Amino acid sequence: MSHRYAGGVDVGSVTTKAVVIDGERNIRGYSVLYSATDFQGASDKAWSECLNRAEIVPEDVTSITATGYGRNSVSFATGSVTEISCHGRGCLHFFPGPITVIDIGGQDNKIIKLDENGRRVSFKMNRKCAAGTGAFLEEMALRLRLPLEQLNRLAREADGEVTLGSYCTVFSATEVLEKIKQGHPVERIVRGLFHSVVKRVLEMDTLTDTVVLTGGVIEHNPFLAEIIKEHTRCPIRIPPHPQVTGALGAALYALDR
Repeated sequence: MSHRYAGGVDVGSVTTKAVVIDGERNIRGYSVLYSATDFQGASDKAWSECLNRAEIVPEDVTSITATGYGRNSVSFATGSVTEISCHGRGCLHFFPGPITVIDIGGQDNKIIKLDENGRRVSFKMNRKCAAGTGAFLEEMALRLRLPLEQLNRLAREADGEVTLGSYCTVFSATEVLEKIKQGHPVERIVRGLFHSVVKRVLEMDTLTDTVVLTGGVIEHNPFLAEIIKEHTRCPIRIPPHPQVTGALGAALYALDR
């Protein structure tokens, strides 16, 4: 008899994530790929890689839930759920409510508050611009001519920070160039950029209960959690592989079916 498996595919504006879980809610495999301009192709490839890593065949998966910006592009999904619900569900898998979920994504930020029963009680989303998102850090890394993967190390090693006042990504880029011209060390500038991301998040809503951080930005820049901790007395938690938390939540919804 075939084992029971369920899957989740989270098609974001920047990356596509896939997760497959077994009947005991254990992650058996996952995959992360760039979404590029072909959401359907990205979801197909991510799902195929996920199954290969789990060493199972498609016929073993009884249900697949799609979520994220491009969830309607996942042709093989058996259902879909919003990314708001999926990120909440994925975080609750590791941490009981009440929790405040902060999802720092490639193009937007979300703050989701769940009560002790896992019900959503509030939701905020940054719709102003790319400031405080992964796109902001990518643009700043480009301006500084730094590999994106070096930012977290540089921010952590800095012995101080350069304060940045601009809210707009375009204006911040000009401000960063001016700080370079003034001779400020690059690691202090990077730490200032990290603090700018945190400020954009904190202005969205008040942090309460246990704060759980998810998304690809936290996955690759965990030092952001330490900066957030400086601004709150709330416990800060990061789930394993935070970039795939939304896909995990989608898989858990699929398992319910």
